[in-house]
Amino acid sequence: MGANRTAWILTITAMMASPGARALQMIDARDGVSVEAILSIKEPTRIRIEGGPITDVFGNVQSNHCGTTAALPATPGISAPASQVPATNSAGELIIECDRDKGEIYVRPVGESAKPVNLFVSSANATYTLLLRRADVPADTIVIRDHTPKALKSPTAQAPVGPAPNPVRAMKAMLVAMASDLVPPDIQVEETHAAVPLWAEARFTQVRRFEGRGLIGEAFLLQNISLDPMVLAEPEFDREGGNVAGIAIEHHNLRPGDTTRVYVIRREDTP
Repeated sequence: MGANRTAWILTITAMMASPGARALQMIDARDGVSVEAILSIKEPTRIRIEGGPITDVFGNVQSNHCGTTAALPATPGISAPASQVPATNSAGELIIECDRDKGEIYVRPVGESAKPVNLFVSSANATYTLLLRRADVPADTIVIRDHTPKALKSPTAQAPVGPAPNPVRAMKAMLVAMASDLVPPDIQVEETHAAVPLWAEARFTQVRRFEGRGLIGEAFLLQNISLDPMVLAEPEFDREGGNVAGIAIEHHNLRPGDTTRVYVIRREDTP
């Protein structure tokens, strides 16, 4: 890898880094699309929605400790449908506890079945479908992030052509659009959700493709599906002949089941 590209990788990685960051299960989701996460078989798993409280929970629940009254306070928390699940359901797959003040839930699977558990978690604006795969891992937190772009261009609109006047500024603008979902008018975005072959130990999915002036941005989700920790490095995603201009990885160290976002920015022109 040349010096210029290496410098770009270091710059973009530094922009993504945050002091004390650790690899939670950060799940990028949107209404109506099923996403996977890991559920500890021995410890409670905390589930929350980034930026807002959970309002409803639907699933095959054995029992819950969220109360049985339908008259819930107006403050953020779990709303009536989740709290009216019967106290005991012998065929249920989950035990749920609620933190109403924070609008979070804690779930734990029951029984010996190894099949995944379906859980529907709602906010005031969307319902997220979780496919929870059981694993012998420590207690963890699943954070649901709504990745529906806040500004989408018309499918028939055309991104500006030709190189940007300031390549450095264009690179930064592309990364901000990819990482924050605040998409400026001169960048087009397309939902993809396509599996991409990578390694046997990883599930790698392209979730979005961005197109700007002379740049293509690709946003991926990578999950460690092995039983061992995984350490990631930017050069591993520098495809041969891919004309890569920059790479950013949200979390470089993944425990089994952990997920990270990976961003790849390429130049449109051929090498």
